[in-house]
Amino acid sequence: MRKLDSIPTCECDEIHGERVQRCREKMPETETLYDLADFFKILGDSTRMGILFAIDGGPLCVCDIAEALGMTKSAVSHQLKGLRAADLVRYKKVGKNVYYELADGHVRDIIEKALEHIAE
Repeated sequence: MRKLDSIPTCECDEIHGERVQRCREKMPETETLYDLADFFKILGDSTRMGILFAIDGGPLCVCDIAEALGMTKSAVSHQLKGLRAADLVRYKKVGKNVYYELADGHVRDIIEKALEHIAE
Protein backbone atom coordinates (compact mmCIF):
# COMPACT_ATOMS: atom_id res chain seq x y z
CA MET A 1 0.00 0.00 0.00
CA ARG A 2 1.30 3.44 -0.91
CA LYS A 3 1.88 6.03 1.79
CA LEU A 4 0.41 9.41 0.96
CA ASP A 5 1.97 12.51 2.47
CA SER A 6 -1.11 14.69 2.13
CA ILE A 7 -4.64 14.34 0.88
CA PRO A 8 -5.64 16.90 -1.79
CA THR A 9 -8.95 18.61 -1.09
CA CYS A 10 -11.13 21.28 -2.69
CA GLU A 11 -10.29 24.87 -1.98
CA CYS A 12 -13.89 26.00 -2.46
CA ASP A 13 -17.43 24.98 -1.48
CA GLU A 14 -18.92 24.55 -4.96
CA ILE A 15 -21.53 21.75 -5.19
CA HIS A 16 -22.05 20.07 -8.58
CA GLY A 17 -25.74 19.19 -8.24
CA GLU A 18 -26.06 16.88 -11.25
CA ARG A 19 -23.04 14.83 -10.21
CA VAL A 20 -24.30 14.55 -6.66
CA GLN A 21 -27.73 13.43 -7.92
CA ARG A 22 -26.20 10.74 -10.18
CA CYS A 23 -24.14 9.54 -7.24
CA ARG A 24 -27.20 9.32 -4.96
CA GLU A 25 -29.16 7.41 -7.61
CA LYS A 26 -26.43 4.79 -7.95
CA MET A 27 -25.72 4.51 -4.22
CA PRO A 28 -26.93 1.26 -2.61
CA GLU A 29 -29.19 1.38 0.43
CA THR A 30 -27.44 1.92 3.77
CA GLU A 31 -28.16 -1.66 4.86
CA THR A 32 -26.51 -2.97 1.70
CA LEU A 33 -23.42 -0.86 2.42
CA TYR A 34 -23.23 -2.38 5.92
CA ASP A 35 -23.54 -5.89 4.44
CA LEU A 36 -20.79 -5.11 1.94
CA ALA A 37 -18.49 -3.79 4.68
CA ASP A 38 -19.13 -6.94 6.74
CA PHE A 39 -18.30 -9.07 3.71
CA PHE A 40 -14.93 -7.36 3.33
CA LYS A 41 -14.26 -7.71 7.06
CA ILE A 42 -14.52 -11.48 6.60
CA LEU A 43 -12.02 -11.30 3.73
CA GLY A 44 -9.80 -8.96 5.74
CA ASP A 45 -8.16 -11.76 7.71
CA SER A 46 -5.00 -13.44 6.42
CA THR A 47 -5.93 -16.80 7.97
CA ARG A 48 -9.29 -16.86 6.22
CA MET A 49 -7.62 -15.80 2.97
CA GLY A 50 -5.16 -18.67 3.39
CA ILE A 51 -8.05 -21.09 3.78
CA LEU A 52 -9.73 -19.73 0.65
CA PHE A 53 -6.49 -20.13 -1.31
CA ALA A 54 -6.04 -23.66 0.04
CA ILE A 55 -9.44 -24.80 -1.16
CA ASP A 56 -9.30 -22.87 -4.43
CA GLY A 57 -7.66 -25.91 -6.07
CA GLY A 58 -10.54 -28.16 -5.07
CA PRO A 59 -12.19 -29.63 -2.00
CA LEU A 60 -10.01 -30.31 1.05
CA CYS A 61 -10.96 -31.86 4.35
CA VAL A 62 -10.41 -29.87 7.54
CA CYS A 63 -7.38 -32.04 8.42
CA ASP A 64 -5.74 -31.24 5.07
CA ILE A 65 -6.43 -27.51 5.38
CA ALA A 66 -4.95 -27.50 8.87
CA GLU A 67 -1.83 -29.35 7.67
CA ALA A 68 -1.40 -27.11 4.61
CA LEU A 69 -1.59 -23.95 6.72
CA GLY A 70 0.26 -25.23 9.80
CA MET A 71 -2.80 -24.74 12.00
CA THR A 72 -4.85 -26.86 14.36
CA LYS A 73 -8.13 -28.39 13.19
CA SER A 74 -9.88 -26.37 15.88
CA ALA A 75 -8.43 -23.08 14.59
CA VAL A 76 -9.37 -23.96 11.00
CA SER A 77 -12.89 -24.93 12.04
CA HIS A 78 -13.29 -21.63 13.88
CA GLN A 79 -12.35 -19.68 10.73
CA LEU A 80 -14.49 -21.87 8.49
CA LYS A 81 -17.51 -20.98 10.63
CA GLY A 82 -17.17 -17.32 9.60
CA LEU A 83 -16.55 -18.22 5.95
CA ARG A 84 -19.67 -20.43 5.95
CA ALA A 85 -21.76 -17.66 7.54
CA ALA A 86 -20.67 -15.33 4.74
CA ASP A 87 -21.55 -17.96 2.10
CA LEU A 88 -17.96 -18.03 0.84
CA VAL A 89 -17.48 -21.78 1.31
CA ARG A 90 -19.63 -24.88 1.21
CA TYR A 91 -19.01 -28.29 2.66
CA LYS A 92 -19.83 -31.92 2.17
CA LYS A 93 -19.58 -34.59 4.82
CA VAL A 94 -18.19 -37.91 3.60
CA GLY A 95 -17.96 -40.48 6.34
CA LYS A 96 -15.89 -38.96 9.13
CA ASN A 97 -14.41 -36.25 6.89
CA VAL A 98 -15.80 -32.83 6.08
CA TYR A 99 -14.63 -31.40 2.75
CA TYR A 100 -14.72 -27.68 2.05
CA GLU A 101 -14.63 -25.85 -1.27
CA LEU A 102 -15.31 -22.33 -2.53
CA ALA A 103 -19.03 -21.63 -2.61
CA ASP A 104 -18.95 -20.54 -6.25
CA GLY A 105 -16.94 -18.89 -8.98
CA HIS A 106 -17.73 -15.43 -7.63
CA VAL A 107 -15.47 -16.06 -4.64
CA ARG A 108 -12.61 -16.98 -6.96
CA ASP A 109 -13.31 -13.89 -9.10
CA ILE A 110 -13.18 -11.59 -6.07
CA ILE A 111 -9.85 -13.04 -4.96
CA GLU A 112 -8.37 -12.84 -8.46
CA LYS A 113 -9.46 -9.21 -8.90
CA ALA A 114 -7.99 -8.29 -5.52
CA LEU A 115 -4.70 -9.97 -6.47
CA GLU A 116 -4.64 -8.07 -9.76
CA HIS A 117 -5.20 -4.83 -7.91
CA ILE A 118 -2.41 -5.29 -5.35
CA ALA A 119 -0.02 -6.50 -8.07
CA GLU A 120 -0.33 -3.15 -9.92
